[in-house]
Amino acid sequence: MGLPPVQPVSWGERLRRYALLVRLHRPIGILLLLWPTLWSLWIAAEGTPPWGMVLVFTLGVAIMRSAGCAINDYADRDFDGHVTRTEDRPIASGLIEPREALGVFLVLSLMAATLLIFLNWPTRYLSLVALGLTALYPFMKRYTYLPQVVLGAAFGWAVPMVFMALTESLPLITWVIFLSTLIWALIYDTQYAMVDREDDLKIGVKSTAILFGRHDNLIVGLLQGVMLGLLVLIGLMSDRGLLYFLGIAAAALLFLYQQWLTRDRDPKACFQAFLNNNRFGLVVFVGLVLDYAF
Repeated sequence: MGLPPVQPVSWGERLRRYALLVRLHRPIGILLLLWPTLWSLWIAAEGTPPWGMVLVFTLGVAIMRSAGCAINDYADRDFDGHVTRTEDRPIASGLIEPREALGVFLVLSLMAATLLIFLNWPTRYLSLVALGLTALYPFMKRYTYLPQVVLGAAFGWAVPMVFMALTESLPLITWVIFLSTLIWALIYDTQYAMVDREDDLKIGVKSTAILFGRHDNLIVGLLQGVMLGLLVLIGLMSDRGLLYFLGIAAAALLFLYQQWLTRDRDPKACFQAFLNNNRFGLVVFVGLVLDYAF
């Protein structure tokens, strides 16, 4: 399907359309990427991360997630118009041209690169992996039923960057947190893919929701169990106390709630389960912060 032509508009209107492209009106992706980053900052700094580093990594998360949206819509420009949930996205609806999305991705990537001046050289080198994963993920749904693994790696790569920036090392707990982030992305992005499963089957886009088929809720439930086990292990490795584990208990209840939401595989309920993961990340973080504080 050919894309509709873009009509000339003012710069103010163009910036508004770019904001829609990078989904500033839907910050859920920023939040899902931010929570593991904050977990890592508090654990790496043993409860007292430098506020300058918190600011740098928070800005980096927001900018790189926005860049990821731009390159994702460029990659999906021939598919979004066929999917009910995405047919109004700026490229699919003709608000911007594909080359503009590439330009936005480049500009945002350069903006993220300026933050690297506040980080040490090993962390700068690690950032190249993050950029590569961000650019690679949108194209994986054409070749593998596990694009969510690449998404999880992209979202989780902030974890080794945090530890390298704060401790100049990559201890074992770094990779446990990274793995937990990857598993978490498999969970919530499968729930997200369950929303579009019927459309994706028609247009030939691959996802874990299609791969798991009628066993989707069971496999997501098993992954949720693994995720909770990893969070418990992280608590033990970092010598956390009661408040942290109470946070994990609250998070487990949220996973049970998500299972209840997706029990009938209703697309709207699956989307609500996806959104609920923001609360999951929040309660884990609150438990972690309170445990270090008290």
